[in-house]
Amino acid sequence: MSQFGTDISADDIVETLSFFDSWEDRYKYIIDLGKEVPPLDPAYQTEAYLVRGCQSQVWLTYREEGGKLWFDADSDAFIVKGLLGVVLAAYNGKTPAEVLDFDIEGYFNELNLLKHLSPTRGNGLRAMVARIQDIARAA
Repeated sequence: MSQFGTDISADDIVETLSFFDSWEDRYKYIIDLGKEVPPLDPAYQTEAYLVRGCQSQVWLTYREEGGKLWFDADSDAFIVKGLLGVVLAAYNGKTPAEVLDFDIEGYFNELNLLKHLSPTRGNGLRAMVARIQDIARAA
């Protein structure tokens, strides 16, 4: 099971990123986060699980346990895997209602993230969030 949403929370990421003065160091931290994202079973690295709108390939799957959603994701790009970690920390282990109530824009603003991503990466990040929110709506 992923440690994102349990051992690594959205608050932990906000707190850790606030320690870094430069965006170069923040990017390194985000890439390191990506190394903590467990690889997705190749059975899920198919067209059916591909997130549309991402510049890189991103696959997303989920399961529901005890009324809470747990997401697993992977990407072929290191920085994107790190961004997946940022998103998974925010959403894993939450009920569908908590997923939909979570202020993701506020979270991204607190991280000062979107200003430092290319427009295509920002769109990809929003596509990941939209897919997770769609899953929560349907659950």
